[in-house]
Amino acid sequence: MLILSNISKRYGPKILFKEISLRVARGERMGLVGANGAGKTTLFSILLGKNQEDEGLIEWERNIRIGYLPQESAPAGDETVLELTTAISGDLEKVIQTLRTSTDDSPERAHALERFAELDGYSLEAKAKKILVGLAFQQSDFDKPAKTLSGGWIMRAHLARLLVMDPDLLMLDEPTNHLDLETLGWFQSQLQKFSGSLITISHDREFLNSVCTGILEISNQKVHRYQGDFDHYLAQKEERLAQHQAAYQNQQREIAHHEDFIRRFRAKASKASQAQARIKLLEKMERIDPPEQADATIAFAFPQPPRSGQRVVTLSGVRQAYGNHLVYNDLNLEIEKLERISLVGPNGAGKSTLLKILADLVSLEAGERELGHNVSVGYFSQQRVETLNLDRTVLDESLQLSTGVSEQEARNLLGAFLFRGDDVFKPVKVLSGGEKSRLALVKLLLAPPNLLLLDEPTTHLDMASIDALVYALEGFQGTLVFVSHDLHFIRKLGKRTIRIEAGRITNYPGDYDYYLWKSGSSNAQSGLVEGLRDARPDQPASQSHEQKSLSAKDKRRLRSQEREKKKAERGKLQNLVRRLEKEIIELEEQQSAINDQLAGPEIYDDPEKAKELNSQAASVARQLEQRTYEWEIEAEKLVEMEKDQ
Repeated sequence: MLILSNISKRYGPKILFKEISLRVARGERMGLVGANGAGKTTLFSILLGKNQEDEGLIEWERNIRIGYLPQESAPAGDETVLELTTAISGDLEKVIQTLRTSTDDSPERAHALERFAELDGYSLEAKAKKILVGLAFQQSDFDKPAKTLSGGWIMRAHLARLLVMDPDLLMLDEPTNHLDLETLGWFQSQLQKFSGSLITISHDREFLNSVCTGILEISNQKVHRYQGDFDHYLAQKEERLAQHQAAYQNQQREIAHHEDFIRRFRAKASKASQAQARIKLLEKMERIDPPEQADATIAFAFPQPPRSGQRVVTLSGVRQAYGNHLVYNDLNLEIEKLERISLVGPNGAGKSTLLKILADLVSLEAGERELGHNVSVGYFSQQRVETLNLDRTVLDESLQLSTGVSEQEARNLLGAFLFRGDDVFKPVKVLSGGEKSRLALVKLLLAPPNLLLLDEPTTHLDMASIDALVYALEGFQGTLVFVSHDLHFIRKLGKRTIRIEAGRITNYPGDYDYYLWKSGSSNAQSGLVEGLRDARPDQPASQSHEQKSLSAKDKRRLRSQEREKKKAERGKLQNLVRRLEKEIIELEEQQSAINDQLAGPEIYDDPEKAKELNSQAASVARQLEQRTYEWEIEAEKLVEMEKDQ
């Protein structure tokens, strides 16, 4: 379907790609990942012909139909939502335009209606309506002018258009940014059924796991291809880097060995010819590039908020409406110190409204909101960026509210959120919307309140920044309530789940998987998790909650089964650790024997034998590094398991 041959692209002195080659076959679903600025969107732009490669060749299969969704700013005009969604070809767009502008009795309209039928427009309309409903549009939205919608809903309408179009290749740039969890599950199920090819840029791990059969990573000016979903990519990348490291080190030893021989014997008549042969060998040797530098891990002691009372905030009999739209009636909720609460539910159910009620940003029609002792509230939404001082630099603005934080500590955190080097001296007014959003998050983390309310905090963040945010919040010694469509973020942080639907809240005293299990949520059946059985939590607190409704006999039986299960798992883990230890010892013995042979003086006169031994050394080193890595992981699991038993 698509072949890239030796593609190179640079911007000034910066090289994005260097002689990359790639093939995408029909039916493949590829995730495109890489650090911010690695060139993912630029590669899309080159494939779409909007940008020109410096070198190389791109070959497309004939008559291929491409559907593309940009990350932001898809166009919308006077057409209705339904018309935008069905405008899947140039001919159909012209027909729809004629129908919209012509009078009822005009010949143009009669011809347009006939052509609309020829282009199968009526069945497309039915398909479009079904897809729009799946993406959470109401029927009353179908005839609204698309330009009257918010940017996020316009993006959804364009996403619906692509699903109606059913192209040979879908190219999606961060398609989950504007989808809530409920809609995301439906969208993932549609992509799983999609028969065409897919290339998607995404920072959402769970989304990539759900829809991808392979991962393309842009790193160090190259594209590396991996089979399987995102989790498989991580494991394969670890293995590739370990193999690369071992091969590089082995070659460096070989080079040092030859250079030492050359230094010692170049001037010696009896060995001069051998020294010259080794010089030529080094000149012809294809050098292995040094291993990629891993991103620096974040090590930062985040400031902690003052302690609050046990009861943080209480809502009693709250009524809230927007005009005639009633959001809540008689809402009662209590949040206690150190809770980590994830708000879930369909789009428009009132999740963001609840955060605003908790933050005291909306006036209540009835009821009370009562803060606990010594509670300070921090609220983050996309609108929070409006509070930034545009005339300050990024660094000055980040330090504006924080106390007891040094400039270097602030710069460390700014670096984690992609403000690196001289970026910290940029004026805030020149930042993009996403950069302002990240800066607002940094300010919140540098001077955190003890009640933190976050509305979609991961939007505009890449994976490294999401990890930085998770790291910060895991160490946060306050109370957290958040809305997010990023399941990785939810699963890392959420310890209590509240579902909001039709003005009612349902409390689930466990994490997101516990909520899926207990609620039998349709999300579990639509691709968000592999199945309800896998969603069943292993948390003791969750188990005890479920067992409250069981008899004493059933409780004893379940506890006995759980003990036996854990005993069997511990036994399997112990056997695995012992087997890995044995393999490591054997590999270390092999490595020692090979090194002894390589160290022998007779090897200098037998380059073929040296080459064979070096190859063996590289193979053993790779195996040893991999087995040691596996042993560390399994041994740590065993230690944790034995602590719990």
